[in-house]
Amino acid sequence: MLLEFTVKNYKSFLDETTFSMKKAAKQTGLNYSLLKESIAGKNKAVVGLCSSVIYGPNAAGKTNIIGAMDVLRAIVLRGNIRNVEGETSPNTAASMLELIPNNKLASAQPVEFTVEFFTHEMLIRYHVSLDLGLFMEEDYPRKILQEELTINDDLIFQRNEELIFKNKKTIKNYLTDSADSNWDSIGGIARDSLNSEELFLTNGFKLIYAPSLVKIITEWFTNQFMVIYRADSMQLIKRFIDPQKKAVYVERTTDKAAKLFGINSNAVGYVVNEDETESKLYSIFQNIKDKKSVAIAAEIFESYGTIRFINMFPLVIRAIQTGGTLIVDEFDASIHPMALMSIINVFHNDDINIHHAQLIFNTHNPIFLNSNLFRRDEIKFVERDDKTHYSTLYALSDFGTTGEKGVRKHDDYMKNYFVSQYGAIKDIDFTPIFEELLATESKV
Repeated sequence: MLLEFTVKNYKSFLDETTFSMKKAAKQTGLNYSLLKESIAGKNKAVVGLCSSVIYGPNAAGKTNIIGAMDVLRAIVLRGNIRNVEGETSPNTAASMLELIPNNKLASAQPVEFTVEFFTHEMLIRYHVSLDLGLFMEEDYPRKILQEELTINDDLIFQRNEELIFKNKKTIKNYLTDSADSNWDSIGGIARDSLNSEELFLTNGFKLIYAPSLVKIITEWFTNQFMVIYRADSMQLIKRFIDPQKKAVYVERTTDKAAKLFGINSNAVGYVVNEDETESKLYSIFQNIKDKKSVAIAAEIFESYGTIRFINMFPLVIRAIQTGGTLIVDEFDASIHPMALMSIINVFHNDDINIHHAQLIFNTHNPIFLNSNLFRRDEIKFVERDDKTHYSTLYALSDFGTTGEKGVRKHDDYMKNYFVSQYGAIKDIDFTPIFEELLATESKV
């Protein structure tokens, strides 16, 4: 379960910005859409939100906040801040880190990421500060400035100019035998193993101290932190292990959902051809004459919205089954709002969402600005300053409930948004462009 994600100096987010999935204070009468987990060994519980929707005009920075999550995930999983050659991810900044720093800065400032999440009855907080140079400074000698790991509010290690270890007791059950018996003496070995471009978490700490703990952390980033950047380029997360070439795999649950959605074929399935490594979606028909099944590329018969829904639905299933956090850029593109509302309701249903899955997405569709769908602290806005071009992020709950700008539970959120009561909206008028164009043509 994701609780908080904080970023600084990532593209348009120059100032420290926190995306919170924690229950906001003073939200009386709003006891729905909450996930409560108890921390092992402590008389303390964490309460998270099961969903969040992000609004804002085009180019405000909505995609950037999701992109920042994707970049941190990529850095942790590869364990370093070096570029990756031949990476095909739609988020180029995840493999070319020189694209990350704000492009308006004249001097280098640290890029910082912090993530706080709950897994295996542990509250885990990981922070890293990076010196990546200036925007597009590809040959800059990169350096990890700071790195911290906190478990259940206890600091485990801190890396800056020094490497400091704390609270052995908190992670005692995860320590290797040598680390447990030589906690103080192996610190020198750990310091000597540091590389300025490599994370201590997934290198020295993993090898010398607590491989089983690091495995829990990296498995959360791998399987639970499901960040889909630019969903129009979304690739199916493989659900089949080494499928047989040219065989058709029909996943029953997805196929049932596709039929409800309104597919044109008898079924949909995935095929891996001999000369390809990725599975592709096919429509499956039954030949009227010989009753044999025929698989034809789905894009020939199905709409873009249908294909996109079918590709996305396995991720929804996976999140619900595993308690994952599904974060999707442009979640609602080309998909009918009623289908999306049904998916949102699944995440809000305590009888179905038993593993505490979360759904986070950005959108331009105002239909979700509804107090019957989302709590005030679940509705976020991103706004970009016209002069500085810096982005800011805030929640509807930040306005409070009293005063002229206060937001109450039964307010008409959609109406108030369109009269700019909450900001994060632009009045766009293309008329002068066409008036100028017509005036120019009349002179010719």
